Amino acid sequence: MLRLFAWNVNGVRAAQRKGFLDWLHSERPDILGLCETKAAPEQLDDALRRPDGYHAYWAGAERKGYSGTALLSRREPRQVQVGLGIEEFDAEGRTIVADYDDFVLLVSYCPIGVKKGHPRQRYKMRYYRALLRHCDALRARGRSVIFCGDINSAHRPADLARPQHHANSAGYLPVERAWLDEVIAAGYIDTFRARHPQREGAYSFWSYRTRARERNIGWRFDYFFISRDLQPYLIDAAIHSDVTGSDHCPVSLTLDL
Repeated sequence: MLRLFAWNVNGVRAAQRKGFLDWLHSERPDILGLCETKAAPEQLDDALRRPDGYHAYWAGAERKGYSGTALLSRREPRQVQVGLGIEEFDAEGRTIVADYDDFVLLVSYCPIGVKKGHPRQRYKMRYYRALLRHCDALRARGRSVIFCGDINSAHRPADLARPQHHANSAGYLPVERAWLDEVIAAGYIDTFRARHPQREGAYSFWSYRTRARERNIGWRFDYFFISRDLQPYLIDAAIHSDVTGSDHCPVSLTLDL
C-alpha cells in the first residue's frame, strides 16, 4: 500500500510554525509533494530541510519568498529531476520529477491565473502545455505517470462553491477548464472524481477573506492525476479538509503498489 499526499502549504516556514512537522510525523505519508514553499533549502532549519525518515528534494524560485516545490519521500527515488528543463518555469521552482521504477511522479505548482489575455495567463497556459507534454513523453516511453499538486483551476461546476458567479474568473476560465478536459481525454484520471464522482462541497482551497473556509466557500484546486494503466491499483483518493495551517488542505492518493 502506497500513500501519497500533496499540499500547498502557502509558505513552508509559516506551515512549520503552525505544526507542519507534527502533522508529517503523525500522518507519515510515504510520499509528500509540497507546493508554494516560498523558501530555498538554505533558509530552512535541519528539521524541516531533511525531516527524520524522509529523503528531501527542494526546488526554490530565483525570486525570494515566491513559488517553489518540494518532495519528501520515505522511499528513495531512483532519480530526481528538479524542473522540466524549461527556464521560464524552472526559475520559479514549479516542478519536481521523481522516478520510482513503478511510476514517475511529478509534483507541480501551476501558476495562478489572472484575467484572460494577461501575460501571466498566457504563461499559465504555456506551463500547462509543457507539463502535459512532459507527461505524454514519459507515457510514450512506456512509463506510468502520476502528477499532483496545486493545478490552480477548478474543472467542473461541482469543483467550486459558486460556479454561476465565476464563469469568467481566473481559475475557472473556459480555456483553463478546456485544458483539464484535454488532460482527461489524453488518458489521465482525476482520482478524486474517479472515487467520488457525485460528491459536492469537497474543496481544497478557501480564500482567507470573508471566513470562506468556515462557510466552505471553496475551490477544488489540488489534484492527483494518474495514467490509465494505474487505475487497477487505485484504492482511494481523499481531500483532508480538517487539516489546517494553510489556505489549502492536503489531498491524498492511495495505491495498491
